[in-house]
Amino acid sequence: MSYYMRYSHTMAHILALDSVSPAAIAADLAARARARRLEANLTQQGLATRAGISLGSLKRFERTGAVSLQGLIRIAVALGLGEGFAAVLAAKELRTLDEMLATPPRRVRGRRR
Repeated sequence: MSYYMRYSHTMAHILALDSVSPAAIAADLAARARARRLEANLTQQGLATRAGISLGSLKRFERTGAVSLQGLIRIAVALGLGEGFAAVLAAKELRTLDEMLATPPRRVRGRRR
């Protein structure tokens, strides 16, 4: 197992334990993306070109975790990881009848203030 795979595996466990900070989540995503880029033997310029983002944006993302949502999705797709975004904000899957009955009806709009 390579250093980057071990690092990624370790960071996945850290993220699962302490995912309350948006900055920590962003830094972890950046580290994972960098590890996947290196596993694919891509340079930063090569990934930026494939993703259709500027080299500066990719460098900033890998260094700080700061990137637009569109940029993050483009990077993930370029790395072959785009399908994972479908589950990010997916509805909670109910497993039992009790859970279904206890779940309030789904709201269509927000409340007016």
